[in-house]
Formats: sequence, structure tokens, C-alpha cells
Amino acid sequence: MQKSVRSKAEEKFAAIQKKDEQALSDREKARRKDAEHTAKLRALRLAKQAADKEAADLADAAKVATKSNAKAATKTKKPSRAAKAD
Repeated sequence: MQKSVRSKAEEKFAAIQKKDEQALSDREKARRKDAEHTAKLRALRLAKQAADKEAADLADAAKVATKSNAKAATKTKKPSRAAKAD
């Protein structure tokens, strides 16, 4: 028994629809993969920025502490000779 022209067309249409769905699925997978990659890179960048900021804050705190210690050391020095002469 021969297939009618209509059933042949329906089979072709169904095959085309299946290919389209597969192509959409492949594109969605690629888009999702790219989005995950971008999210991973963003997380790494934010983590690095936070670590850099923390390191800079620690360095600033160390500078302030060093300056404070230097100022405190100069305040506790022995009086100068001019002060002894009085």
C-alpha cells in the first residue's frame, strides 16, 4: 500500500520539527555552558578582589601601626640636651 502525499509530508514535517527541537536543545546547552563559565569567572574575580582588598587593608593597618609605634617611641625618648640645661 502506498503512502499518501499527505502522510509523506507529515513525516517530513515531523522530521524537520525533531531537527529543530534538537538544534534548540543544543543551543540551550551551549548557552547554559557559557553562562556557567561566565559565572565561574565572575566568582573567581570577586574572590580575588576581596582577597586583594583584605591584603591592602592589612598593609594599611600595618603602616598605621608602624607609624603609631614610631610616634610613641619618639615621645618616650630621653629629653634633649637643651632640656637638661634648664
